[in-house]
Amino acid sequence: MDRVLLSASRQNMVECVQLATERGLGIEMMAFAQPDILDGDWRSLVTEYRPLLRKVPGSIAMHGPFMDMAPGSPDSHIKRVTTERYRHAIEIASALGVELIVFHANFISSIHTFEYQMAWHNRNLHFWGPLADYARQQGVTVAIENMWEYSPDILGDLIKDVAHPNLRACLDVGHAHLYGEVDFTDWIKALEPILIHTHINNNDGKIDIHMGLNHGVLNYLVLLNQLRKLPRPPSFTLEMDAVDFMLASLPYMDLTQAVDHKMDVG
Repeated sequence: MDRVLLSASRQNMVECVQLATERGLGIEMMAFAQPDILDGDWRSLVTEYRPLLRKVPGSIAMHGPFMDMAPGSPDSHIKRVTTERYRHAIEIASALGVELIVFHANFISSIHTFEYQMAWHNRNLHFWGPLADYARQQGVTVAIENMWEYSPDILGDLIKDVAHPNLRACLDVGHAHLYGEVDFTDWIKALEPILIHTHINNNDGKIDIHMGLNHGVLNYLVLLNQLRKLPRPPSFTLEMDAVDFMLASLPYMDLTQAVDHKMDVG
């Protein structure tokens, strides 16, 4: 069966938890990706979320901060801010019993040169190893999500070279289609050894609009079967803003067996 999570924002958290409880699903929290929450009364939100999450029968994940984050920056001040933000998010994840936290690497794909890619790769080696160590201390696994990267090898080679059990890949299918320059089968092949999680939604082929699986240019009947055939299929977050889109997407998922309460982070 598919391990399915719902993308729960600050606005629809209660509704998502209710649906997850009814259908045996998990939750991926989005609120702590927002800088205004991280700079505000995030402790009260942790207190509010704890009893809600206890009701969730499936896996618990969290999306970390991503706006303006630059883990591979050559600027030490920018790197320090990114490290502080990511470590703070990991601490919140640990406090909420989160198994997996998703971050972006934010590779600048418009700098399409070999020299930039290699320098970025080397700087990121020194960023993600220590962060994965910190995540392991907190009982959390980190997954790096593709965003602007045009090739799966950009993240795949980085994660494989860091070679840390608490650092894995999150494949965003919509991003791979919109910004990638290779076939989806190449993304799967490159990331398969380190792939633990996916974000799935549909779009119009032009803009990352996060529609339901039944509405857009991507054929999820085919794509999901490709992912299910992997030796260790990843979990799936229905990353959509509207709960109605999530409901319309559930028929695409295999939810025929009893839910597995733990995410495979091995």
